[in-house]
Amino acid sequence: MTEGTTSAADAVDAAEGGDTLTRLEQEGEIAADYLEGLLDIADLDGDIDMDVEADRAAVSIISDSSGRDLQKLVGRDGEVLEALQELTRLAVHRETGDRSRLMLDIAGFRAKKRAELAEIGAKAASDVKSTGAPVKLDPMTPFERKVVHDAVAAAGLRSESEGEEPQRFVVVLPA
Repeated sequence: MTEGTTSAADAVDAAEGGDTLTRLEQEGEIAADYLEGLLDIADLDGDIDMDVEADRAAVSIISDSSGRDLQKLVGRDGEVLEALQELTRLAVHRETGDRSRLMLDIAGFRAKKRAELAEIGAKAASDVKSTGAPVKLDPMTPFERKVVHDAVAAAGLRSESEGEEPQRFVVVLPA
């Protein structure tokens, strides 16, 4: 093959990458429609922002005002947010027939939580580096554990999840 030409496999890979992006954008649009309907029913103000992050559709509900109303959709420790995310994933599944890994954020709750968890993971990694002993963290949701695992990996260490839901937790291990 000469320079400047592409193989059929390259064309398929490019098309699949484009197909994946198109599929994720479609998931985001379906989710946005569903969530806009929900906001209308609940008579809440909020704008929907869609993106694709780490091979997932990401949808955020943000507010120009204080966002106090949107806190109702977050709930205590994000419990309502988690439920709304599952309902939104089901709405996407109903429309597409495919399982969705869509992430929902409301009023920046998940973004703040991600920053806090990354800090916890980095601190645990630092403690393990200085003491050489494994560190067990408190039980976390799958989302929370994923963020901590990523922070630990970024610090050059490894971690594992142990236990059974809902008491599953992260253990940060020495190198």
